[in-house]
Amino acid sequence: MAETTRLDILAVAAHPDDIEITCGGLMIKMARLGRSVGALDLTRGEMGSFGDENDRDSEASAAARIMGLAYRGNLAMSDSAIEINQDNKLKIAGVIRATRPELVILPHWEQRHPDHAACHRLGYDACFLAGLKKIEIEGEPYRPRKIIYSSYFRNKDYSFLVDISAEFDRKCEAVAAYRSQFDNPQNARRIFQPGVDIFDFMRARARQLGLLVGVEYAEAFTVKEHILVDDPQVMPVSSM
Repeated sequence: MAETTRLDILAVAAHPDDIEITCGGLMIKMARLGRSVGALDLTRGEMGSFGDENDRDSEASAAARIMGLAYRGNLAMSDSAIEINQDNKLKIAGVIRATRPELVILPHWEQRHPDHAACHRLGYDACFLAGLKKIEIEGEPYRPRKIIYSSYFRNKDYSFLVDISAEFDRKCEAVAAYRSQFDNPQNARRIFQPGVDIFDFMRARARQLGLLVGVEYAEAFTVKEHILVDDPQVMPVSSM
């Protein structure tokens, strides 16, 4: 998974396992459709309560294989201390230039963990900076055509939902690859919602979203732009 891999889609997140939990279903679905899909983690997750950075490195590689990723990178920024500065923006922008994705997936801006909020800001700015001709980054100027934002379970301003019914079990398999975090049931009940098993939480969440659009499981995404519709009559959503 060299950093010169040309991608259709790149997801950027603060820690290993963030992408799997929030948009793993979409990543798997796009890979199955033949898209070149990649993930960029900003930190190695060394400040987590369980395991260490070496555990997280090997687990991230295993999860990438399960999801069918063409690329997985890690910028080794300081976990729980990601700074919003020009140097970090340019590190991400360099990966964007090297991989040239058409679509970038970033975390939603409404966050509990400071690193997730920082990743949102850094990722957006990096997409812009990567297109500046005179900026000091290797490679040709390039900007992704589209940015979408994955839900971290707090926000409710969804722009669209994606059916991941066929991908849900593999998504859970990718999350389970992080054995240091989730192999112990006690650990699995301390992520996102204290006292709630992460797999039960993901299933309930995906099922709730799926019920909104008449499928078994779904993931939620937001865009900042308005979506243009040419023919409302063929929109796949029924109002009654």
